[in-house]
Amino acid sequence: MKQALRLFACLLQWLALTALPGTGRAQADDHADISALLQSGQAAQALTLAEQRLTEHPRDPQLRFLRALAQTDAGEPERAIASFTELTQEFPELPEPYNNLAVLYARQNQWDQARATLEMALRANPGYATAQENLGDIYAWLASQAYSKAMQLDANSAASVRPKLALIRELFGTGRAR
Repeated sequence: MKQALRLFACLLQWLALTALPGTGRAQADDHADISALLQSGQAAQALTLAEQRLTEHPRDPQLRFLRALAQTDAGEPERAIASFTELTQEFPELPEPYNNLAVLYARQNQWDQARATLEMALRANPGYATAQENLGDIYAWLASQAYSKAMQLDANSAASVRPKLALIRELFGTGRAR
């Protein structure tokens, strides 16, 4: 849930930051309609509408971003990864597609790829707090993996490692690290 709220907040921020000059009212309405469908949990309808609108405006980065979000919410992570990747290639100055791409990588346990992608988001915008927070989450996860491995390799390290691992687990509010 926290991740979904963070993604939605990113979407709103991204839409505000990337409003293109000359974008018509109808196109802005399309963005709002798709966003409303996503917000209300109607990912399939949002995806259909985004794809319809993209036939008229295939280069619109906002529509493409919304389509990728809809693909994510509709349970199509591979398509979403492809869509976000295209956005990062064509609009490398936008940090939000990198951030959302990193979230998808993290969901697939591709931690190094997620880390590298978040670092790209921060190169695009060093002040992007959401990407910085997500990078912190990745580092915490990587730390939990390293601590677990240390305990496996040396049982004597358990006394010093166990409290660190417990702290990370507590941080994420789970019985085990994510």
